[in-house]
Amino acid sequence: MESQQRSATPPGPAGGPDAAESTGSPRLSSTNAEPPGPAGTAVALGTTVTAYFVLLDDGGRHGVRFGCNDSLVGSPQGSAAGDEPLKTAISALLRPGQKAGNLYNALGTSRLRFLSGSFDGTTVRVYLAGTLDPGGACDLPRVEAQLTQTALEASGAIRANIYLNGELLDDYLDHARVEPTGNR
Repeated sequence: MESQQRSATPPGPAGGPDAAESTGSPRLSSTNAEPPGPAGTAVALGTTVTAYFVLLDDGGRHGVRFGCNDSLVGSPQGSAAGDEPLKTAISALLRPGQKAGNLYNALGTSRLRFLSGSFDGTTVRVYLAGTLDPGGACDLPRVEAQLTQTALEASGAIRANIYLNGELLDDYLDHARVEPTGNR
């Protein structure tokens, strides 16, 4: 069952509240000068990919407003020649550490690794393994938004299915929502 199919649509005026779907996961349009190649294709030397991080309680002033009044903001990530854009972008989110400058990474305390990704022309699928360690109820939409938008941007897809330990991320997060661990 692939219930986590997200569409990439441009945000509403000024990235306002109507830019988010009911799940709280915003959709952005691509801001790169050139469209990214499909998942699995090599990135040229000096090419950057975009990983999405969170400006806490920013209210959409610097990105798309979502979740707990946060903004989702793209951050360019350098990559080496031959690196796959999807793996490079997602791996930037999986690095340890919750802060990237003034940007928050809701995945920074988790122990996740990128297994693989695929792109069929419309849908990108990302397979992760490990332990997700959200800091609280507000981190749940942050995790979903960061992974989904980063995968969409890196692949050029219009839908994203993210799997964690073989389970759709939506289903995994639904279990976490039942037992919240606090709020950040």
